Amino acid sequence: MSVPTSPSSIDNAEQCDIGFIGLGVMGKNLVLNLADNGYKVACFDLDQTKIDAILAQDEEERMVDKPRVVACRSYTELLANLKAPHTIILSVPAGKPVDHVCHHLIDAGVQADDIVVDTGNSLWTDSVAREKKYRGKFVFFSTAVSGGEVGARFGPSLMPSGDPYAWTRIESIWQAIAAKVDPETGKPIESYEPGKPVTEGEPCTTYIGPVGAGHYVKMVHNGIEYADMQLICEAYHIMRVGLKMTPAEIAATYREWNQGILNSYLIEISAEVLDQHDPESGAALVDVIMDKAGQKGTGLWTAVSALEVGSPAQTITQAVFARSLSSFKDERVMASQHLSGPAINMTQSDSKEDVIKQLHDALYCSKICAYAQGFQLMSIAAKEHGWTLDFAEIAKIWRAGCIIRAVFLQSITKAYENNEHLANLLLDPFFIEQINHYQANWRRAIASATIAGIPCPAMSSALSYYDSYRCAVLPANLLQGQRDFFGAHTFSRTDKPEGKKFHIEWNKPERPQVQIKK
Repeated sequence: MSVPTSPSSIDNAEQCDIGFIGLGVMGKNLVLNLADNGYKVACFDLDQTKIDAILAQDEEERMVDKPRVVACRSYTELLANLKAPHTIILSVPAGKPVDHVCHHLIDAGVQADDIVVDTGNSLWTDSVAREKKYRGKFVFFSTAVSGGEVGARFGPSLMPSGDPYAWTRIESIWQAIAAKVDPETGKPIESYEPGKPVTEGEPCTTYIGPVGAGHYVKMVHNGIEYADMQLICEAYHIMRVGLKMTPAEIAATYREWNQGILNSYLIEISAEVLDQHDPESGAALVDVIMDKAGQKGTGLWTAVSALEVGSPAQTITQAVFARSLSSFKDERVMASQHLSGPAINMTQSDSKEDVIKQLHDALYCSKICAYAQGFQLMSIAAKEHGWTLDFAEIAKIWRAGCIIRAVFLQSITKAYENNEHLANLLLDPFFIEQINHYQANWRRAIASATIAGIPCPAMSSALSYYDSYRCAVLPANLLQGQRDFFGAHTFSRTDKPEGKKFHIEWNKPERPQVQIKK
């Protein structure tokens, strides 16, 4: 993937290159990112204060005499300020607001060959429905964006999907504003200076596939994000409760971990959070933050999709459940006064340093399983929906810009480059070696936490996933017998072709077996 040059005629152009609707935190920063990369942007928002704010910031940051951002007072004025055919980017809340804007654009005179790009956090099925709904009126295209406000400003990870021809028209724009990585090391090439975008390296964007595929991939990204965050929090909880470590001590541990195989944005910011003092009390901020986790739904969407397509993603799902359970604060406080647990002593048999090392390895192995579940889900969903997903490219575009960016993703990229038909990350030679090397401590960490009564649902589910996946025979044989007993659901035999189905007539004394003809 090469980085394009910015438009050379921008200073002389009377009309704008791109239209942009929605100037919230993400929208404003995406506009400034576009402007930094040489695109002249016409903007519209229903809130005039947001328009005023971006004009002021553009005037403060720009290094050219003429404005890079043009304010518009209506949808009609926005279209009038754009070069034809129009490219219009939306950054509005998912759901009805997207359709509200689309209908106003139709009324304002948008044309059939104009492209409207939804960059919000939309459910992927909504994108599919919109592409059909607006076909013939304009080209509806979707791009999922990850990286938060900083990523939007200086380089996000972009997951576009939709009409292939539309992609050829916006590809150079996306490659310009996306985060960049060193192709050899996989490490981000970063610049946080306005007006000086990164122009070297591989852009963290690639065409994902038909409409909806990009938002599906982003949905799974967020599911992995849920799992990764929960795993880090469980390690923190074990150190805080089981080892009586202070937030500052845990922050130092995370910074040490961030120098090795666990290097990631989430480990980095976790250390920052743990080191922060409360401006009011002076105590560690983490100790005054209420332990009730919020969620916007993408993790739930991932869990639901996994259930719908039959993909085992229990670590992602457990992370969603952990957030749900945290919301029962009053009940948990009451339960803590009545439900007993064991006396906590995690250093009875191992030293504090040993337990920390075990937690490091447990976090790493659990992380591998969470990513394996996410990629397995995408693989099953791709077959279900007729998509062709390039998992090496998907891993590449997650190496920078997005929330789960980590050095670890370079290894995932290599795994799928070596074998594009890899059934599961756990079957890649590198990850086989990694799990074999670190799993003993993984097991010790979970066993110690369990004995001490410290919950670690995501880590435990990751280990169960690994042990189940490597198990040649599971107790589902008894389960099938149970199903056949009460519901005549039939079963396959290990000594017969799997396509042949059998049933025991359980209500008869002799209980004969019959083969079910289909």
